[in-house]
Amino acid sequence: MDAAEPALKLIHTSDWHLGQTFHGQERHVEHQAFLAWLLETLIARQADALLVAGDLFDVVNPSLKAQELLYDFIVEAHQRLPALDIVLIAGNHDSGNRVELPAPLMRRLNTHALGRVHWRDGGELDAERLLVPLTDAEGATRAWCLALPFLRPAEVTGRTGLTAKDSESSGANDRKGANGRNDYVAGISAVHEQLITAARDKRQPDQALVAMSHAHLRGAAVSEGSERPIVIGGEESLSASLFPEDIAYVALGHLHRPQQVGEPRIRYSGSPIPLDFSEVDYPHQVVEVTLEGDALAGTETLPIPRSVALIRLGPADLDSVLTELDALEDDPELPAERWPWLEVRVDLDGPQPDLRGRIDAALEGRALRLLRIHTRYPKARGEAPGSRRVTLGSLGPQALFARAWEEEYGEPADDQVKRDFALLMQDVMDAEADA
Repeated sequence: MDAAEPALKLIHTSDWHLGQTFHGQERHVEHQAFLAWLLETLIARQADALLVAGDLFDVVNPSLKAQELLYDFIVEAHQRLPALDIVLIAGNHDSGNRVELPAPLMRRLNTHALGRVHWRDGGELDAERLLVPLTDAEGATRAWCLALPFLRPAEVTGRTGLTAKDSESSGANDRKGANGRNDYVAGISAVHEQLITAARDKRQPDQALVAMSHAHLRGAAVSEGSERPIVIGGEESLSASLFPEDIAYVALGHLHRPQQVGEPRIRYSGSPIPLDFSEVDYPHQVVEVTLEGDALAGTETLPIPRSVALIRLGPADLDSVLTELDALEDDPELPAERWPWLEVRVDLDGPQPDLRGRIDAALEGRALRLLRIHTRYPKARGEAPGSRRVTLGSLGPQALFARAWEEEYGEPADDQVKRDFALLMQDVMDAEADA
């Protein structure tokens, strides 16, 4: 690369979950504040590209307001940064068809929206459409983005383009044994490998390869309560070895906790706002990625200001919680839509009929929004202090199914039964997305 040629700057973000409701309350104000901050950051950092690694929306049928937030942002970003490349992929919360519907219009705004993989008549992956050129201010292609949306089982299992050799080389057998490989994981791995091969053929000297995927990598840390498992819990997790050394940077989505996986070039940016009270204790950020030629020159995390605070009290006995409430500072000058969200966790010895009334009385006149009162009865259940009570809400459908199976048949469900249930659940979500 010419020494005088400037570096290419990318901003990596993911898991926006536009349209999320927080215990029934809308969060448009917080998302709007994030998008305004993101646009100013793109301008200030002189970014060449923005990568959004899936879960643009919170549900497959997002509200009109949620869609308006996304498209208004894209239009304004193009107006203020005409040379900016924007690449979006669908996540497991998104409808791939919905993400791709406005794609022809968005391409006029330098925005590439990839929702699903396509297959040619012979069964081969159409890798070409997943390769997006990333250009500098002069319009020269300096890198290629391997933009791979979330892969559902129906999209990758049983495809003639995914051969037995692909499955064996994918590493899917390392947990299943020779006769019990996980076809879904093998299919995902093979698609990654085919896309990387196509990108290598496409690139020119000094052009970098940047992979973007919405997936669960093995060994990455999962948030406590806000991430929907991708199909089969931890069994669908992929190995970071899928991304060879000539991939300069891997921009991941799905896990809300920002983290690198094994090495600095493989990263989850995390969600831009805390999507659950379990996410209040770690910072939220985007990642600035600097490329020089075909190599990663460095990364920098850019913390996102929190426009609305989340406060989590307890778990503790009621008197202690009320004392904590009394000690909380609040700002009555804040507009109501920016009052902090509040979760109160109370340990009780028995039923407390006036619990809500006492907490409401403590909050009267305060610039705080109570979202949730979570009660536990540790003494009645013989639980150790500070242990976590399991509820229907905290289990999720897969764990709930496993418990119901064991109660009905007196033994745990085997791996095949769990996979069948997970695939059935995914079929239901896919049907919702297609509808």
